[in-house]
Amino acid sequence: MPDTPTLRLPALATRLASVRSSVVRDLLALTERPGVISFAGGLPAPELFDVDGLRASYDAALATGGRALQYSTTEGNPALRALVADRYRVGGLPTSPDDILITTGSQQALTLLAAALVDPGDVVLVERPSYLAALQAFHLAGARTVEVPGGPDGLDLDALDALAREHHPALLYTVPTFHNPTGRTLDGPSRQRLAELARNRGFRIVEDDPYRELRYSGDPQPAIASFDDAGAVLTTGSFSKVLAPGMRLGWVRADPRVRTALVIAKQSADLHTPTVDQAAAAHYVTSGRLEPSLDRSRHAYRERRDAMLAALPGALPSGSRWTRPDGGMFLWVTLPAGHNTTELLPRAVADSVAYAPGSAFYAADPDPTTLRLSFVTYTPADIAEGVRRLGGLF
Repeated sequence: MPDTPTLRLPALATRLASVRSSVVRDLLALTERPGVISFAGGLPAPELFDVDGLRASYDAALATGGRALQYSTTEGNPALRALVADRYRVGGLPTSPDDILITTGSQQALTLLAAALVDPGDVVLVERPSYLAALQAFHLAGARTVEVPGGPDGLDLDALDALAREHHPALLYTVPTFHNPTGRTLDGPSRQRLAELARNRGFRIVEDDPYRELRYSGDPQPAIASFDDAGAVLTTGSFSKVLAPGMRLGWVRADPRVRTALVIAKQSADLHTPTVDQAAAAHYVTSGRLEPSLDRSRHAYRERRDAMLAALPGALPSGSRWTRPDGGMFLWVTLPAGHNTTELLPRAVADSVAYAPGSAFYAADPDPTTLRLSFVTYTPADIAEGVRRLGGLF
């Protein structure tokens, strides 16, 4: 028989070569293993989901007949866009429904923003450390990410100014409220100066703000966008943390010059976010059930945050440091020199506990002594047990 010729297929796109898999996404498989207490992922507590309320809202959406199952506009459900805009206005940020584009989770919002605003080779300034899925989106767009140093209170704005003068970035990406991964929050004066820097240095800001309604202590801070009169600040939000992540509902608040490009990018991605999920979410918010559900979550998460903060001093080695967030889902731990949290993770998993190694959250030169802990998924008793297991490891 004649030899079968070897089939030579083209290589994968080179843009994927520099994009790492998400460590946290990979670690989520651990949550399926019985007995593992995983502080690795930012998973809302499933027992706090308002299943009955959401079932009623899906029933109401489907009661409209086929409309909730039909193709829809790319921009999103008009009622849901209006409700999102209302929540911004109540928070002191004037917003029109036309300013809102509904996305399939806030992760898609970041991907669309990267596609619309970043060309290969452009510089994107990111926090050190930064949200790892945002780093993925910018790397996939071909950006060169440059880290901005920070401290307990957020970005070092003097360093940011110097980096902006040096690199002429296309944009800055920031999570200013209950930062992922550190939990820190940027104060109001710093937010105002950040908006001024963007205007003076000619870059845009992506204000990623999915946690702002999960505040347990301290005073609310104004949105960075509230100091912007030039359309330079684009704000993303999400229902994943306040309603249910499985619905995959997020949004972008943007001025028309950018929003048109985002709509075109979304049309090439998925045409529109699932219609029935948008209709159910709009019904749920208008039914009045969202605020009581949010209050239950805030109360439970406050207790869980406090339980983790109370357990850490007796578990971590002397010289360890950690953040004390006013809200959100995460706190950030720095162990003494000599510890390597990536190398220690397999031993942690063997002891049926998991965390997110800090190295995954750096664009360059990761600090091996750092790790992220999520405090929202488990009860205070389970948190105490999980931290006890970490103490045996460290």
